Amino acid sequence: MMANHTLVVGKTLIPYTVRRSKTAMRRRVHITPDRVELITPESSTSEEDEAFIYKKRRWIFDETEIMKERLAQRNTIARFVTGAKIPYRGRQMRLRIETTDDTIVDVQYRNGFIISVPATTAKASRDALIEDALRLWLRKRLRSDVETFVSQYSKSLDLRPNGLRIKAQKHLWGSCGQDRIINLNWHLIFAPKTILEYAVVHELCHLRYRNHDKSFWSLVGSIMPDYEKRKAWLEQNEHMLGFEKIDPIV
Repeated sequence: MMANHTLVVGKTLIPYTVRRSKTAMRRRVHITPDRVELITPESSTSEEDEAFIYKKRRWIFDETEIMKERLAQRNTIARFVTGAKIPYRGRQMRLRIETTDDTIVDVQYRNGFIISVPATTAKASRDALIEDALRLWLRKRLRSDVETFVSQYSKSLDLRPNGLRIKAQKHLWGSCGQDRIINLNWHLIFAPKTILEYAVVHELCHLRYRNHDKSFWSLVGSIMPDYEKRKAWLEQNEHMLGFEKIDPIV
């Protein structure tokens, strides 16, 4: 269950939501560029939640200001033209746009993206078609990478999921439900492969331990001793994982 609230810090109003969780052992605040969320145990009272948020108000204010700065640094692209760049596996990769006699937009990768666009494509729809084809290619590539890591670590962990879904999750990098199906955010394709590897191992370990308790992190660490470094990278750079099409300045 979600509830909307507002935190007042000086003259600044900070909207936030409260989400009561059956699995939460303690309260924690999760802040993204567009959202502040308090995750709290089901047994927690509204008064206790408000007191916790009030105690954290200065930290929340500082973090939301940092998020605003990160949002201003997000990857944007005005036009899909030769020379433009988008993030891919932790690097900014160049686009090369070519004209073709084929009837569909084709995407290939050879140390950069080579995108073939039908000569008959109308100028007004050109960018949208390129973007759709590029996002589809990226999602397929992520699935391929994830399947490779799942195959590799399922054997060493002796843990096998019932399925795999690549999703557009707004506030989660991954999840693993009671159905033992692993969900991963497709935006992980923009992170280095070592970060994707961590996300896969993280969710595989949830097949054995449902919570983020000591046993869970011990299992993650037994497979990936440097997981804390990878986890920190994801938390610090999540705002850079993706690109946004913006209207060009004319």
